[in-house]
Amino acid sequence: MISLDRREQAEILRSAREATQKASHLHVGKETIARYRAPPETTIFPLEYAFHLLGDVRGKTILEYGCGDGLNTVVLANRGANIVALDISAELLDVARKRLEANDCKDVDLLVGSAHGLPLSDESVDVIFGMAILHHLELDLASREVWRVLKRGGRAIFEEPTRNSKLVAKIRKLFPQRAEVSPYERPLTTKEMKDFAEPCRYQAKTFQLFFSSLASLVPRWRGQAMDLSAQVDAYLLRLFPSLCYYGTVTVFQMVKE
Repeated sequence: MISLDRREQAEILRSAREATQKASHLHVGKETIARYRAPPETTIFPLEYAFHLLGDVRGKTILEYGCGDGLNTVVLANRGANIVALDISAELLDVARKRLEANDCKDVDLLVGSAHGLPLSDESVDVIFGMAILHHLELDLASREVWRVLKRGGRAIFEEPTRNSKLVAKIRKLFPQRAEVSPYERPLTTKEMKDFAEPCRYQAKTFQLFFSSLASLVPRWRGQAMDLSAQVDAYLLRLFPSLCYYGTVTVFQMVKE
């Protein structure tokens, strides 16, 4: 059994290395902010769909759960909400602070802290927004904290890598692992995400099949290959809903009733 302290220290070390690689190119273009301002429900891209679920959050308090270097924080800060951006890494938060300053973003509080023990009051948050964070965490502890800080009627939106199929997981291991992967992270199953959301109301949408994973390995035409594979994957998922079992990314929302 991996201790919580060991898991978190590994994440802090990984994040410190990541921060050294992301200290430049701080400006976020207007086209990026516009892309995520009001994406359609029918989008084939998971991050766009997560921002679609966000909806109108003007005047709300949003906890960005694992903000990293602040790229999504800038987008969130342009939605008229009060943002609390939390990360376990002081180094990544320093990059996020510089990014926010470079993009003239206000109404953002940066907070160093653990997702396993949030430094926030009970029922103090309207929306939690966490992109690719849960698969780094001890899910039972994190779930209790998400439930604790959400207001009644509040929502939590997550995007997570998914592996229900053992065959897909074995095939994926044949390909090179990304250098920035931390030692204890792993994709989640649909059951784990549903269990995490209990007793909240749960809704989810699956994105990407194995083609998108292959496309990410094509360096020269990666952008074009990813766009094409996303279109193919979306078509297949609409045509054959049972393929959702083999999807590699899930966006889900939980509502505290």
